[in-house]
Amino acid sequence: MKITTFFIGLCFFATAFVGAQNISEHTLGLRLGDSDGFGAEISYQKSIGRYNRAEFNLGFRDSREFDAFKLAGVYQWVRPLDGNFHWYYGVGGGVGSADFEPLPNRDREDGPFVFAAGNLGIEYDFDIPLLISIDIRPEIGILGFDEFDNDFLFDFALGLRYQF
Repeated sequence: MKITTFFIGLCFFATAFVGAQNISEHTLGLRLGDSDGFGAEISYQKSIGRYNRAEFNLGFRDSREFDAFKLAGVYQWVRPLDGNFHWYYGVGGGVGSADFEPLPNRDREDGPFVFAAGNLGIEYDFDIPLLISIDIRPEIGILGFDEFDNDFLFDFALGLRYQF
């Protein structure tokens, strides 16, 4: 009985993660969005194996209270959903620098920050070399985020990338 349960579990586990998917060797494009205001990032993805990739984003943020630029990197695991749809999750972090707007009764200092990030998203791989995605990247401040009202930012974005 234990052997049968083991093999059924093993077969279920193996088929849950096997599917016809194609992660492009490279993608380059834009990631547009933010948790407060508007942000744009130049986004690059590099495949690392069959189901994994690294994503690097360099961009700026423009909100009511601050302007910032940042560099983020995320290691992602990609899983098939249906046809050309995939979902992915990942972990990473980044660095940046913020320039705060002067506000009454608040003395904020401009400067660098460091953050850790998670990533969760869904993407569609078109038959042409276009990849479109929607994802969230929650960011937790490690250094320098005390100047923001809290140590947590919720980054929601739309990605458009050319595959090559």
